[in-house]
Amino acid sequence: MQGRLIKFSLLWALVQLSQASFAQLSQRSEVGFGLGVFNYTGDITRTYDITTSKPAATVFYRHNISRVISFRTSITGGQLAGSDKHNPIDSAAIKRNASFNIFLLEVASTFEYHFLDWRDDRRRLRFTPYLFAGVGLFGISGNANKPAPYSNVQVSIPFGGGMKYVLNPKYYIAFEIGIRKTFFDYLDNVSGGTTSNKNYQYGNPNDFDNYFFTGITLTYTFYDIPCPSSPYR
Repeated sequence: MQGRLIKFSLLWALVQLSQASFAQLSQRSEVGFGLGVFNYTGDITRTYDITTSKPAATVFYRHNISRVISFRTSITGGQLAGSDKHNPIDSAAIKRNASFNIFLLEVASTFEYHFLDWRDDRRRLRFTPYLFAGVGLFGISGNANKPAPYSNVQVSIPFGGGMKYVLNPKYYIAFEIGIRKTFFDYLDNVSGGTTSNKNYQYGNPNDFDNYFFTGITLTYTFYDIPCPSSPYR
């Protein structure tokens, strides 16, 4: 009798452990892609200007740590451009007549925080606002016409926010906008210069260039089939 009780206890513990394991794995992994635009601010374009947008795209993998916190790894790429001919800052910018058009590729890891428990099936609202922040690396190509003593691979700090909406248990869409804070002043290939030369080919060396990604993403969730409840409860 005691042996049967031990076997039953072990079986019950294994069932509970299996259910807990499957519950933890459910909705943990996601993959997705998105389309959007890149924008830039720097010596040529001082403020966010949607009219300078260039196409960009992203692919990502997301691991859901909890119902409100996720970890995302992404690859994002696209064109980044600016020109003094488009809405010049001042007369010196007209004289400078600088422009750039580069390809930028970013690899980033970010944490996401969701304000609502949006995955709860009992909730009638199937959306949540969220914030994200992390660290990334980006590389650029296309500024070879004006070589400068810098590396084409640099560090960025991505952060921003957005809104997610559940389409069904496997798919949801999101809109987000994020800034990439850099420590680099040559996205536009314009930085400090010798003002005494009066060639106007210089900018402000005391601030860095930044870029933005704005887009819509579609995510697929690897949704596990729930285990049947234990008959021993």
